[in-house]
Amino acid sequence: MAKLKTRWDITKNWQFFFPIFGSILVALTAYAIARRLLHLFNLNNTVLEWIFTLVIGLGMYFLMIHFFLWCFKKLANKWPVAQRWEMIAIFIVFAITGSISGKLAGPVTEWLGIQQEMVSGWIYWPVRILLIFPLYQVLLVLFGWLFGQFRFFWSFEKKMLKRMGLGFLIP
Repeated sequence: MAKLKTRWDITKNWQFFFPIFGSILVALTAYAIARRLLHLFNLNNTVLEWIFTLVIGLGMYFLMIHFFLWCFKKLANKWPVAQRWEMIAIFIVFAITGSISGKLAGPVTEWLGIQQEMVSGWIYWPVRILLIFPLYQVLLVLFGWLFGQFRFFWSFEKKMLKRMGLGFLIP
C-alpha cells in the first residue's frame, strides 16, 4: 500500500478509488475483448472456453496496463496535474465519455428520424458522427466535474474548440 501511495502521490484514502476503479475497468475491458475473440474463433461452448478467456483476458489486462502506464509517462509533462492519481481520473473520464457518447448517438439519430435502414450509409454515418461531437463535448465536462477534474476538462474543451475554429462558442 505504501508503494501505491508514493507511486501515485496519494495523500488521502479516498484517492485510492481511482487506481482501484481504473484497474477494475481495465480488467472488465480485457474480459470483454477476450469474450469477443472467443466468439470470433468459435470457441464458445467448448472445453477451451474458460481457458481461452482467462489466458487472453490476463494477457490483454497486462498489455493495456503497460500501455496506459506508458501513456502516463508521455503525458506527464503535457497535462498539468498536481498529483499522479489525477491522470488515472482523467483517463477514466475520457473512456467513459467516449463510450457513452458513442452509445447515445444511435438513439439520438433515431429520435431525429434518421434510421440506418431508411437512409443511405453515406448520410447516416456522417450525421451520427456529427451528433457524437456535441454530445462528447458536453459529457466530457460533465464527467470531468463528477470525477473532480472540472478545471482540467474545461481548459481542455476551450483549447480544443479554439483549435477547431469554434472558439467563439466559449466566452
